[in-house]
Amino acid sequence: MPAIPSSSSSADVTSAGPTSRFYVSQRLRLHYVDWGNPDAPPLILLHGGRDHCRNWDWVATELRRDWHIIAPDLRGHGDSDWPTDGQYPMANYIYDLAQLIHQQHLAPVTIIAHSLGGNIALRYAGIYPETVRRLVAIEGLGPSRRMMEKDAQKPIDARIRDWIDEQRTLSARLPRRYPTIEDALKRMQDENKHLSPEQARHLTQHGVNQNEDGTYSWKFDNYVRVWPPYDMTRDAILALWARITCPSLLVYGTESWATNPATDGRLATFRTAEVLSVEGAGHWVHHDRLDVFLDAVKRFI
Repeated sequence: MPAIPSSSSSADVTSAGPTSRFYVSQRLRLHYVDWGNPDAPPLILLHGGRDHCRNWDWVATELRRDWHIIAPDLRGHGDSDWPTDGQYPMANYIYDLAQLIHQQHLAPVTIIAHSLGGNIALRYAGIYPETVRRLVAIEGLGPSRRMMEKDAQKPIDARIRDWIDEQRTLSARLPRRYPTIEDALKRMQDENKHLSPEQARHLTQHGVNQNEDGTYSWKFDNYVRVWPPYDMTRDAILALWARITCPSLLVYGTESWATNPATDGRLATFRTAEVLSVEGAGHWVHHDRLDVFLDAVKRFI
């Protein structure tokens, strides 16, 4: 496995990787990695959809000297359990985060989160503002206001019909099997052209399981692809964002499909948030421009 890059700032930190641990939430055994340094302030790294906790290894390596870093696998992802009913409502993701913080006595905690993880963390911070010290969300605001308004116009019967059709389609879909890990690696590289070969290999090696026949499949549950037919209303989500009291940094890649919250109106919802636009980065800003991201995060947190 390729070495994870380090810098002089972390040269005196042990090169040992994190320790795998588990906690229980709604009867699910959920996995997280602990990077040690328990006397330091707590920092949670929360990954995005169809990803896993080891995607943070480069960030954790640089920050572990000053922080007690915990990086969980979301339910249905990585080495965490899959719900038997294949349902992934946002409320359950939020509960899992709340349980991790509660069980491990992490509050007040700093959170860095990406995509789906950012969506979860932002809502959690609005529900429990007193428990979050600082928050960095990388493209975690979800769909743009225009997209949410368009979806809200679809009648509930049509939304549920579409959801049923998606569920049926996925129920017949077997996890894709790759003959070799190199084939899985190619898929990873196709998904994000910004990744270096070393990054792509590391993410692939931690993101697959080997099947009995020797092939490889991604660890995540295919059902995580389906968004529930109903969620909090747009106004309810905005109300939660408005309740966040901690300083928040909303990170955006200029080459991403996501829209800039500073220009699409969503930034105005927050009390103390600011936006960081990163040139030359797509959706995975912390991979695409690690140096820029780390410089900004170290100053912010």
